[in-house]
Amino acid sequence: MEYRKLGETSLEITPIAFGAWAAGGWMWGGTDQQEAVAAIRRSVELGVTTIDTAPVYGFGLSEQIVGEAIRGMRDRVEILTKFGMRWDTTRGQFAFDSQDAQGKPAKIYKYAGRDSVVRECEESLRRLGTDYIDLLQIHWPDPTTPVDETFEAVSRLLDAGKIRAAGVSNYSAEQLEAARRVMPIASNQVPYSMVKREIEADVVPYCLEHNVGILAYSPLQRGLLTGKMQPGHAFSPGDHRAGLPYFKDENLRRTAGFLDRIKPLADEKGCTLSQLVIAWTIRQPGITCALVGARNPKQAEENAAAADVSLSRDEIETITAQLGRLELVP
Repeated sequence: MEYRKLGETSLEITPIAFGAWAAGGWMWGGTDQQEAVAAIRRSVELGVTTIDTAPVYGFGLSEQIVGEAIRGMRDRVEILTKFGMRWDTTRGQFAFDSQDAQGKPAKIYKYAGRDSVVRECEESLRRLGTDYIDLLQIHWPDPTTPVDETFEAVSRLLDAGKIRAAGVSNYSAEQLEAARRVMPIASNQVPYSMVKREIEADVVPYCLEHNVGILAYSPLQRGLLTGKMQPGHAFSPGDHRAGLPYFKDENLRRTAGFLDRIKPLADEKGCTLSQLVIAWTIRQPGITCALVGARNPKQAEENAAAADVSLSRDEIETITAQLGRLELVP
């Protein structure tokens, strides 16, 4: 498996990372913890050693699952987690209503005050069963806390050896610049897929100019680009995708048409549509890594194999040209 240097740090990560959002079950209609642990371990066996999680994914459950999965092989993996999405406080900026791990109503707040940053890091270390985090990222910008306060706290964690590098998530180019004035920022984790490419306008050029890594999440657009969803698809209770425009029947039909047009290339490569989509994503300018979830070992195997799919410049351009014909409805 290839490794890519993250920004200007000494940290190296794999071009495909295990995204552990779904593993926590929150907003994905639940989870099978044993299968999730097995999926992570299988990913590591196949060379996908970078694992991304967050406290709010399952209200601590995702980090606990990751901690169980990496027990005995901490030195073989790179752990990426986050802070700044709190369900146990009313401080900061209200984000949205949700349900906690027991199904009880919960309110989520974006909060990254000094004491909160340190507390969340310590709690993540405990849940993960480790004494350091490779990359600690603020989950969302917190407009209620001064940028200096947040990142000075992160900087102290870096100096103390609690973390190896600092990153941001869901940051605009302007917000990223403000954070970089306080301390070195290794990466920006942002949504990016074939059908969601807004970051190409400003975030990608900024990150390329300043050598900041980009971790692309939802490269399969939460399953839309797998080719496995057809109009009328029924989601499990609690699955957030049911209300997203991407999964309207008309968009499922249009996406299926695009995938049909690139399927001959996937067949030629001997890969699945999902693997072809991931392979295209990790070869886009500025993209250091694509985060892909897996609920079981079989899915983990399919994701890992995407790293071996080779694409020429002409093939990448052919796929991109076909994308130009795809228009989704709001």
